[in-house]
Amino acid sequence: MKSIKTLTLLAAAALGTAAAYPCSRVVFRGDSTDVVMVGRTLDWRTPIPTNIYVYPAGMKKTSMPSGPRFEWTSKYGSVLAVGYDGGVTEGMNDRGLAVNGLFCKLAEYKEAPEGSDMPVMSMAVFVSYFLDNFATVDEAEAWLKENEFGIAGKTFDGGTVSLLHWAMTDPTGKTLILEYDHKELKLYASKDYQVMTNDPTFPAMMSIDHYWEQVGGQNFLPGGVRSTDRFTRGNYFIHHVPVNGATSDEALPRLATIMDNVSVPYGYEVPGSPNLSSTQWRSISDLNRKRYYFKFADALGTFYIDLGDLLLRPGSPVLKLDTSHHADFFDCVNNRLKESEPFKPMW
Repeated sequence: MKSIKTLTLLAAAALGTAAAYPCSRVVFRGDSTDVVMVGRTLDWRTPIPTNIYVYPAGMKKTSMPSGPRFEWTSKYGSVLAVGYDGGVTEGMNDRGLAVNGLFCKLAEYKEAPEGSDMPVMSMAVFVSYFLDNFATVDEAEAWLKENEFGIAGKTFDGGTVSLLHWAMTDPTGKTLILEYDHKELKLYASKDYQVMTNDPTFPAMMSIDHYWEQVGGQNFLPGGVRSTDRFTRGNYFIHHVPVNGATSDEALPRLATIMDNVSVPYGYEVPGSPNLSSTQWRSISDLNRKRYYFKFADALGTFYIDLGDLLLRPGSPVLKLDTSHHADFFDCVNNRLKESEPFKPMW
């Protein structure tokens, strides 16, 4: 762990240079483990078509089409947000583990040495690997500490490199953040890590947020759309909304309005700064009720998929919600799911 002095210097540098492609993640953690929810915004400069898939347990999968790779059979069913019908952005499994990938332009992945037998993980299925194989953050963290692998990923959006960091949260409220820093995987785990946005690295971001804590959110909060601004607002509000005794129905609008607060207005752009982008959609994963809520920025309604009412045992079909015509989606949309072929990963 870097010294506080070093973190402070990093924070000062980040305040002057950070300009990330926006995405935000906030965890609502009640005073008991009966209510744990994960909110997320997906923000980008161009439309990212996103369909929702539901995968059952018992599916055979691989982390790459060939070469050294991981091969597994999914233990758990999951709901997945799939961009371009080719890569999993986020999801939640039927044990209540949520995994979200957010853009991080500082990411520098570990690569498998040429000719080695080190397995390679495609970015397209990275999220699915953890949803398929682990029920808790502790299980995933233990696996990550024991296994090395390389990362591979296709470009998208006209050549943009897939640079991400990830966070996962389980029904205990514990969060694990995964970041690649100079090709080294860094892990940060705690129930207190309730917010993640983009750049800088998580330790430097915490140092920046410590500065704003001294200012005091009741006095002043940064109102911009930069990653550091959104982190500060999200972290302040998630610690200043009532949590004691909150039911799931009470927690949901509290978290939803915080996600509104860290969103970027639809259509907003800064001339000459395409990296500051509007929110395209927001999601909330209810880890206890196993409900996955979703709202497109250009639609009035919020809809959800209830995993508890779906057959996810081995042999069940893959289901898909085609969102190309989503204007009238509202409430539970389980009945709109259609049997589908699995999506084809962008290897």
